[in-house]
Amino acid sequence: MRRSRTPRVLLTILALVLSAVWAFPVYWMINSAFLSNVTLQSTNPTFLPFGGSIDNFRVVVAEPAFAQALGVSLVVTITTVIAAIMIAFLGALAISRFHFRGRKSFVLALLLIQMLPAEGLFIAQYKMMSSLGLLNRSLALAVLYTAAVVPFTIWMLRGFVAGVPADLEEAAMVDGLSRTKAFLKITFPLLAPGLVASGVYAFLQAWNEFTVALVIMTEEQSRTLPLWLRGFVQASASRETDWGQVMAASSLVAVPVIIFFLIVQGRMSSGLVGGAVKG
Repeated sequence: MRRSRTPRVLLTILALVLSAVWAFPVYWMINSAFLSNVTLQSTNPTFLPFGGSIDNFRVVVAEPAFAQALGVSLVVTITTVIAAIMIAFLGALAISRFHFRGRKSFVLALLLIQMLPAEGLFIAQYKMMSSLGLLNRSLALAVLYTAAVVPFTIWMLRGFVAGVPADLEEAAMVDGLSRTKAFLKITFPLLAPGLVASGVYAFLQAWNEFTVALVIMTEEQSRTLPLWLRGFVQASASRETDWGQVMAASSLVAVPVIIFFLIVQGRMSSGLVGGAVKG
């Protein structure tokens, strides 16, 4: 028994060490956000913010551009998540439940589209949005983000839809439900974990994306949070980089992601496991 437990204990210790290494940059960012720039520039590192303050957060929140960038990011991200889930859900249903000519080619095309480098599409995307008069508009960014995440989201949801037997709907229809009610009451609740997992992927892609926003959103008032954070760091560097304020700004950018994960964490874990075993 001792010999069998030894490898497990070693693997547990290794997992804890790797987790600490992964979590340390996040911890250091939050810790530094409460410290003054003088303390951060000291040769002796401060691992606990005793005597720290929230002055850095006050400076960041007082920035007029922060609230504006937060609003743009929220609008773009929420629109992207809703649109991507709706389109991908219908596409996954079509692929999994209907057999039509070109079905395999369509699935292969989804994978090939996902492999295209985003940088190769910048010029075409810019010209398309410019011709439509959508530059510096949240709608333009939401459309581009939705187009970017839909292929993989369809592929992800395809496994969940295929894992729910169509016989369940047929049994409900025998009991007197219409096809629509059978789908909404029987199939749709079973797909909720997959929808949450897909929503998490779409949320992270839209919230953290930088390069497409840099090309499309050229005006200051239309910047998303990643673009605002870059401008904030550059403005700080022009006088002398205040790393406490930079870390506070980075922490505030991460807060909506943390809140989103806390809301969906229960469904997300079951959705990720379900997607791994259903095909």
